[in-house]
Amino acid sequence: MTTSPLRIGLIGAGYIATWHADALRAVPGVELTAVCDPNLDLAEGLAAAHGARAFGDLDDLIGAGLCDGVHILTPPDLHHPLALQCLRAGLHVLVEKPVALNAAQTQEIEDAARAANRRFHAGHNFLGLPSYTRLKREIRRGALGRVSGAEIRWCYPFGPLRAGPFGIWPLRDTRNLMLEFGPHLMSLVIDLFGLPEIEHVALSKPVAMPGAGTRPQGWRILARSGEVELVLILSLVETADDRSVTIRGSSARARLDLAADTLIIDAENTADLVANPLLRQLSLAGQHLTQGSTNAARQLTSFNRKSPYALSFRGLAQGIWEPLAQNAPADPRWSGSSAVAVMTALDAVLAKADWPTPVPAKPNRKPAPSAMVIGGTGFIGRALTRELVARGNDVRVVSRGRQGPFADLPDQVETVSLSLRDTDGLTQAMAGIDTVYNLARSTDSSWEDCLQNDVAVAEGIGKAALSAGVRRLVYTGTIASFDMSDPAVTITDATPLPGEMEDRNLYARSKAECERRLMALHRKSGLPLVIARPGIVLGAGGPLQHWGIGRWHGAGAVRLWGNGRNPLPFVLIGDCVDGLIRCAETEGIEGRAFNLVGPPILSARDYFDAIHDRLGARIRVSGGNLSLMYAADWVKFQLKTRVLGRGGLTRPSRADWLSRAHQSRFDISGAQAALGWQPVSDADTFLTGAVDQAGLLGF
Repeated sequence: MTTSPLRIGLIGAGYIATWHADALRAVPGVELTAVCDPNLDLAEGLAAAHGARAFGDLDDLIGAGLCDGVHILTPPDLHHPLALQCLRAGLHVLVEKPVALNAAQTQEIEDAARAANRRFHAGHNFLGLPSYTRLKREIRRGALGRVSGAEIRWCYPFGPLRAGPFGIWPLRDTRNLMLEFGPHLMSLVIDLFGLPEIEHVALSKPVAMPGAGTRPQGWRILARSGEVELVLILSLVETADDRSVTIRGSSARARLDLAADTLIIDAENTADLVANPLLRQLSLAGQHLTQGSTNAARQLTSFNRKSPYALSFRGLAQGIWEPLAQNAPADPRWSGSSAVAVMTALDAVLAKADWPTPVPAKPNRKPAPSAMVIGGTGFIGRALTRELVARGNDVRVVSRGRQGPFADLPDQVETVSLSLRDTDGLTQAMAGIDTVYNLARSTDSSWEDCLQNDVAVAEGIGKAALSAGVRRLVYTGTIASFDMSDPAVTITDATPLPGEMEDRNLYARSKAECERRLMALHRKSGLPLVIARPGIVLGAGGPLQHWGIGRWHGAGAVRLWGNGRNPLPFVLIGDCVDGLIRCAETEGIEGRAFNLVGPPILSARDYFDAIHDRLGARIRVSGGNLSLMYAADWVKFQLKTRVLGRGGLTRPSRADWLSRAHQSRFDISGAQAALGWQPVSDADTFLTGAVDQAGLLGF
């Protein structure tokens, strides 16, 4: 048995890396020593939280000799070359799913691992769930009898299909959707039943990708593994969460809920007549009660660090690295040969999947941009870019990635990949630009991160606009920065933002600070600035689960901020975009701010009633007691700061929670007069755009 810790590095510092890092912390004999990402800021942030060293280049990480193994957590098209590089450098590898783009690449990784005498593992995390381990045990001991069939479902909304960002890897090609989600289904099939024969694949529920054809949101796969008949269902529309495995045997039926980490076995009993069905239902109820209570207690005592999703990653990390640390054989669930089998089965699925491939538009000329949209791949940014093109402008879109949702506009839109921290690069990109729209925002968990990732970036964009000599900079703030807790208050364009915001939520506070810094540049240096503060924006391309309305629990239930009966500051996406363009084109309004809010047409409850009436979808709506929400937030704040020792958090306030209900009213006469802006005021016309044409449910 090894005496020194097994040293692990993370390659890729995005969202999923946090789950891997937290899981490694729970594995005895394992130490997280390095984090590598081309975005060094991301790498440094994650590394600092775990006492590791940050790298911006993989060669530097390998050369530092700090790691015995790595988790490869980059976009999937990089998995294959990075895995080969790490294995040839003598490192063990865990590769997130999909481990490669096909079985041939996966086999090449496995061959490289064998040649280097190193281990190659697949990041199929749901095989690490405690309830899955129990399921396998029940099957092995014959509790289900002889298994004749199984149905494995991944029915969970994938919002980017409808609301973007559309440039992410899973949406670039139809096959990428199966490669992204299929491993969840197929890894379970391989581990339980072996390599299946794919008999039929049906695709359904198409959704349009802006400028890039359509993608299927439904996949139905019929397969067979020996005598076991298999049905695999992938559904990505707005659907009730059903990520599950149902196995039918001669003695019982088992249902594993992957999202809840529960295993329920429905078996017959030997009682007679009325007692038989009663005992059967009591057994099911008892299993639900016992497992639900156990899971709730586990999450409560761990401060939600042992959620089912977190436990799946812990099981993954323990199952992979504990055997290596103890010089024991690898767990076959995550072996390289299992990974090859998973990708072989997915290759067979894709070979039977028939979906039209869009033909990219061919450019006839190089765009000559007069407008720049920073954050142009988001909901508002996409609509703004397309409207600018419709009005005869060429547009330069600045994005973190190199691909944007404008493949159908190659003559009018160019996408530039540029770090928003690169002020010099931004200045150069603004050369020849008349108007810059800054729609960028960051999502941070501490005020220090907000200052670095949001406020400093906005200020840097302002300085770049000054240096480049642009005619107008339009910055999008948010109405959330106002104190909207008093129903007797009316907010106008001239209403100042609150002076002290230490007790406001990070988003509202950060956006307000961005405004202050930019206005200071306007006063001191003449920055040609106009600020636009959109309300709750609805319409095509926007999400159903809008958190400006309430706290969502899946697509079918929402707890409103407050009682949900006061009119909300809704605005249609078309009106919002029109207001932004008017902020850029109207002369003599530098230094002013405008609230892009529609007239008070609907309350939250009116909106959900309309969804029911027009789409036939009754969403479960309940009012939220904001005082109780504030109290719960205060308790969580105390636990996080005093028990977990976390810093940089915002102390909750009752006014902040009351503001979420948008209790104050807005007077938009200033924007109407200065900009000539006239948002939709008719309820039926508004609902046509906000509900009928919005594609809220995906089909």
